[in-house]
Amino acid sequence: MKFAAVLNRDGGTLRTTDLDTFSDRMRQTLEAAGHSLSIDVVAGKDVEESLDSAASRRTVDVVLAGGGDGTISAAAARLMGKKKALAILPAGTMNLFARGLGIPQSLDAALVSFADGEIIAVDMATANGQPFVHQFSIGMHAKMVQLRQGMEFGSRLGKIRASAQAAWTTINNPPAMNVTLGIGEAEMTARITGIGVTNNLFGEGHLPYADNPAGGVLGIYVTVAQQRAELVKFLFNIARGKWRDNEHVEIHQSDRTVLKIHSGSRKFRAVMDGELVRLERETTIEIRPGALNVLVPASIAAAKAA
Repeated sequence: MKFAAVLNRDGGTLRTTDLDTFSDRMRQTLEAAGHSLSIDVVAGKDVEESLDSAASRRTVDVVLAGGGDGTISAAAARLMGKKKALAILPAGTMNLFARGLGIPQSLDAALVSFADGEIIAVDMATANGQPFVHQFSIGMHAKMVQLRQGMEFGSRLGKIRASAQAAWTTINNPPAMNVTLGIGEAEMTARITGIGVTNNLFGEGHLPYADNPAGGVLGIYVTVAQQRAELVKFLFNIARGKWRDNEHVEIHQSDRTVLKIHSGSRKFRAVMDGELVRLERETTIEIRPGALNVLVPASIAAAKAA
């Protein structure tokens, strides 16, 4: 296969990686397995232009993207509905979409898995037509991301610490929003502290990622927790993957949901694949089954086929 790698030198763990040496290892690993490889190492501001170029080249079979959540989401958006496949280098903080695909969590191990990997089709989702691969969320998560963006951190550990600090601040002053959520033929109106709509249901007992990235459904997680003790328990349950153990979380699934905001939308933002975005008064979120081809370890592809 012909690989085109786009590495965001400002993204995730790549900021502290010797990218010249790593690029040499990439070539050795993939070319030894009979593949060809071009590598584009770019600054964060140039990632989208580089991804556009890689996705549009006819001779490319696989776009190999390395960076944080924003880089991976941008790559997936450009490959949605195309024959080209996405290979994900797990260079982010949590690498949740990569985990759901069974991709090893070290850069070198991921490369080795791509050498004899296979292509499978998985789902994507859209929010008012904008693609995402992991989650669209409002309320607590959006406030935490907004607070974290105002903090300084230079490493993965620093980002985790900043996230913990932002979470504690949010727990002590949680957002509250009046919303209407349409799920199928049903419609519910509530005052919520958070809603997360995910590309397939999260699995239980681990970090929040989908066990089946081709399940064909949105996971819809609604929390109405308000008190500090309730919110602490909620975040603790998320960290342990114990969604169904929390009495303040409602879980639904559907292929489409419509979210309407009745509180002042200018005051609030949404998070899509880790990036803050404008929150519209009304957002239609839909699952897009099999919309993205991804390169995964051969063992994962075999398990999915079975």
